[in-house]
Amino acid sequence: METDAKRGIDLRQYNREAWNRQVATGNRWTRPVEPETIAAARRGEWSVVLTPNKPVPRDWFGPLADKDVLGLASAGGQQGPVLAAAGARVTMFDNSPAQLGQDRQVAEREGLSLRLVEGDMRDLSVFPDGSFDLVFHPCSNGFVSEIRPVWREAFRVLRPGGTLLAGFTNPIAYLFDPDAEKRGELRLKYRMPYSDLTSLSDEERRRYTDVDEPLCVGHSLEEQIGGQLDAGFLLAGFYEDKGGAEDVLSGYLSAYCATRAVKR
Repeated sequence: METDAKRGIDLRQYNREAWNRQVATGNRWTRPVEPETIAAARRGEWSVVLTPNKPVPRDWFGPLADKDVLGLASAGGQQGPVLAAAGARVTMFDNSPAQLGQDRQVAEREGLSLRLVEGDMRDLSVFPDGSFDLVFHPCSNGFVSEIRPVWREAFRVLRPGGTLLAGFTNPIAYLFDPDAEKRGELRLKYRMPYSDLTSLSDEERRRYTDVDEPLCVGHSLEEQIGGQLDAGFLLAGFYEDKGGAEDVLSGYLSAYCATRAVKR
């Protein structure tokens, strides 16, 4: 249960509606790819991201032709259509119907076959064991309160030898004072464990809720990486990435991580 008793916020429901509104306002991660991107993917010229900027190494995917791919909490008309155009059989699973609608828009425009499923990333019970060869999970698990179920479910729905590609945020990114960051300064203010539900005052939280931004949880690296290992995965690849030029922390360190993990 993700409801904070004091504040009465159901995190999953709140973020579902927040991402629906982000589609309406044109958030970067809700803008469907252009026809030129799909045409290039059909020629074998494609790339996608798990983190804000750095393309995922192509050898992390292996051959995509006839591969069953699950885009986990990955809707928005971007990665899924590209992977489908590159030859994969793609299922997109997301909490936001408006984000799934962006995938539908690209699929209809480009004549792509995409299966679209709405749901909670921690519960993939709609899929039988061993349904997929690859799970593509970009930076999105910060929008739920617990992530070990995400890793366990990803492991379950993968076939033996299948691959999980995941992006996530280093929790240090959540611990600085946003007002100081606006001045180009970094000042520690919050502690781990961090959650927009419990670490912020009501007034501080309104900086997000008043503008319909999603609420986040800063999961520890033990939960992010250790959780994958505990679920049964073997870590087979890792890299870091930085945010945009406006991200003060990126001037000092890379706050985004990507992992390639294999089901034993």
